[in-house]
Amino acid sequence: MNEISVIRVSGQTSLQDQGRPGLAHLGIPPSGAVDGPSLAAANRLVGNPSGLAGLEITVGGLILASAAPVVVALTGAPGPLTVDDRPAPLCTPVCGRRFSVGLAASGLRRYLAVAGGFDVPAVFGSRSTDTLSGLGPEPLKTGDVLPVGDPAGLPSGVDWLPVSVPPAELTIGVRFGPRDDWFAEPDRLLRDAYTVSVMSDRVGARLEGPALTRAKAGELPSEPVVTGAVQVPADGKPLIFLSDHPTTGGYPVIAVVAKEEVPRLAQARPGTSIRFVRTTPRPAP
Repeated sequence: MNEISVIRVSGQTSLQDQGRPGLAHLGIPPSGAVDGPSLAAANRLVGNPSGLAGLEITVGGLILASAAPVVVALTGAPGPLTVDDRPAPLCTPVCGRRFSVGLAASGLRRYLAVAGGFDVPAVFGSRSTDTLSGLGPEPLKTGDVLPVGDPAGLPSGVDWLPVSVPPAELTIGVRFGPRDDWFAEPDRLLRDAYTVSVMSDRVGARLEGPALTRAKAGELPSEPVVTGAVQVPADGKPLIFLSDHPTTGGYPVIAVVAKEEVPRLAQARPGTSIRFVRTTPRPAP
């Protein structure tokens, strides 16, 4: 079995696959890649099944060295990649022994897949690092050695994918409920622009902007929450839950982000402007 050594890491890099869905009744968050389509694309490029574990690199950078040549692909946020000290393209399978992932030029998260996948032990069926519960492997640190599985197939015949540059402002579709009636003006969520806070992480994207005013006092008993839930804490500023979110919460959820919008939020850097639009009409009274 081949191995890849972590020569240097800055920021947060973690192992991620498609997560642990369906275990909320056990109190286990879904975890997994926040930008799932980017990880799936990287796996496809190197000939892996979509469920194999890759690296989620937040901003960057990272230097890896392999004991033998391996095929990798880097997707997600655009930024520099060098292979064996030579510039290499993104969203393309490349072969080498030393890989340097530089800081993302825009966006937030980059995904590196290796042919054969990273073969660390699975916990509850997933190799994902869960930063909230602590399940799975710890985030990468300098000196770590990662085992690589045997390649399952040849790199994809589609040997290039377009690099998507995240916009400075995102328009995000939401479905209101289940607790929009707890707010005096729930439609204010649609009127005002918010910005992504520096306090955001894999648990959730915290937003800065006008506070939403409660129509009801007190707190809810804890109830289930899902990825994309727009929860409103006591300060009135929305928080959008991402992959490592808790399975229950006591603050009211005013709306839920459409599932296909979550990967776009995964690439929203602090300071990115967010505007919400309703994806379904308000029912008649």
